[in-house]
Amino acid sequence: MAVQILTDSTSYLQEGIRKELNIRMVSLNLSFGNDSIREMDIDNKTFYTMMAEKGIPTSSQPSVGEMYQEMKSAVEMGDSLCCIFLSSDMSGTLSTAQTVRDMILEKYENAKIEIIDSRSNCMQLGFAVVLAARAAKAGKTLEQVKEAALETIKRSRFLFIPENLEYLKKGGRIGGASALIGNLFKIIPILTVEDGKTNVLMKVRTKKNAILAMVDKMLQDIKIYGVGEIVVLHINCQNEANDLAKLITETINIPIDIMDIGPVIGLHVGPGAIAIAYYTEKPMRK
Repeated sequence: MAVQILTDSTSYLQEGIRKELNIRMVSLNLSFGNDSIREMDIDNKTFYTMMAEKGIPTSSQPSVGEMYQEMKSAVEMGDSLCCIFLSSDMSGTLSTAQTVRDMILEKYENAKIEIIDSRSNCMQLGFAVVLAARAAKAGKTLEQVKEAALETIKRSRFLFIPENLEYLKKGGRIGGASALIGNLFKIIPILTVEDGKTNVLMKVRTKKNAILAMVDKMLQDIKIYGVGEIVVLHINCQNEANDLAKLITETINIPIDIMDIGPVIGLHVGPGAIAIAYYTEKPMRK
């Protein structure tokens, strides 16, 4: 019996990685009024054009039907399943998965399905998925694959900088007063995700200085805990992402992948956001 991996679209894993490691994915959804779109079915350029025309959409968890079909397909192959999803404080995706697991177990009582709350999103979630999938590909047991994901969560961090605070303000991700003060004094927050929620790590004047401070925080972590892998993420600011990846490579001489942040997370932080996700050799948290 092999172990299969299931995650959601907010991990933003590239198709090549998903195919190489046999990672299943369910899609969160976006709604512009009565128009509903799967996140996996729309690219960033189209999405942000629509958002400029129609306003900020709402997002919702994957459908029960899609989640059921993905779990059922794995179970019918005789495989066990390790599911790793974005923070339960940010979405009902995990709750939907738990409901669907109960439905699967009613029909397939011997099915083995583990569900993990990554307590994050984007590539902090993605790293947990990738390292779990590598363990599965290496023939590890379901319990060992689960442990690989949980250990990666302890070793990973996600730092990001919005271009401005309007999207966070409108989405209710930080207090309205904080958003107004930040914009008034041109203060840029460096944000992170801890214990499943978005928090302000520090505030810096100008985006350029914020990027340098973000890199410095990563380098501090690497110095203490060692370096695993690093990814630069962005929303429609490819040149800035290229420059950031070049800076990191020149500083620590390891290859850096560049990835897009998709619509569901992007609608809360907006175009121009730039980020670093990484994991270390030793745990940064218990």
